[in-house]
Amino acid sequence: MKNVLLVNAPLTILFLSDTYGGHMHDKRIAEATPYPLPAGSQLLQDLGFLAFTLPDVDILMPTKKPRGQELTGEQHLANQALHHRRRRIEHVNSSVKRCRIVQDRLRLWKTGIRDLVMELCCALHNFRVRLTPWQPMI
Repeated sequence: MKNVLLVNAPLTILFLSDTYGGHMHDKRIAEATPYPLPAGSQLLQDLGFLAFTLPDVDILMPTKKPRGQELTGEQHLANQALHHRRRRIEHVNSSVKRCRIVQDRLRLWKTGIRDLVMELCCALHNFRVRLTPWQPMI
């Protein structure tokens, strides 16, 4: 099962896409989902969303290594800086997956149940963040 999350600087989940099963690619989920981002905001994404853009939104993405070549020192440092910011987002993903029902095989096939389970797990993450705030992303 796959979902796409939007997380803000204080690491609160702002948006959750629908749940998709099977081998659905992240970029296709993003294209099928209308994101509620205001103009002028920044979107930090990984290489799974290559060539995905939004109007009036600044996309921050690591530089992909060209075939048969190496990255320059400047590109390598920029990728490391983005990696440190993305690591915090991966911590949000692991916090949601702390609820084992999201991580393990779910045999509830009724329509809407999988979306509801993911919504509840994201709400629990937001509740935990409000009780003990994390360091915001820089």
